[in-house]
Amino acid sequence: MKRIVTLWLLVLATLGLGGCGYNTLQSQDEGIKAAWGEVINQYQRRADLVPNLVSTVKGFAAQEKDVLLGVTNARAKVGSIQATPELVNDPAAFSRFVAAQGEMTSALSRLLVVTENYPQLKSDANFRDLQAQLEGTENRITVARQRYIKSVQEYNITVRSFPSNLTAMVFGHKVKPSFTVENEQAIAKPPTVDFSKPEPVPAPAK
Repeated sequence: MKRIVTLWLLVLATLGLGGCGYNTLQSQDEGIKAAWGEVINQYQRRADLVPNLVSTVKGFAAQEKDVLLGVTNARAKVGSIQATPELVNDPAAFSRFVAAQGEMTSALSRLLVVTENYPQLKSDANFRDLQAQLEGTENRITVARQRYIKSVQEYNITVRSFPSNLTAMVFGHKVKPSFTVENEQAIAKPPTVDFSKPEPVPAPAK
């Protein structure tokens, strides 16, 4: 008899957890981890393109050292941040990650603007291939961010809604940070370029 009562209590407890959002929270949390993993993969893909891109541009526009250094430093800053799954539970760390990636985006944008002054560079097959890969990666980053945003929105709604908010409180589930509208606008903002300055003279081909 005692065993039957215990079994029924376990059944009721299981049903209670399912009805109060426990299973939903677990499922959505796993969804966020998967979406975040894809964001990291795409950002890493972009970072991996930087050394070859900088090297190629340097071969035609070595005098653009400030821009080249800016890209290299931005990549180093991105690499210094450990983008672990736990980062999405730390708003401050998440904000630093977003800021670093935003700097990387701006630095690459400035680099591509500068390349417009170098016809030989623009016609180089290796540069065109790297530029195509970079554009494709930026598109994949956008898609990955959007999926992450959607996953976090669904999860945060569950965390805030009754009665699942009680379950979230008991099991330590908190609202997670996400890419904001301000983040997206800052990332997408093109660099300011002063075209009133004399254009650099392309280095002669060796």
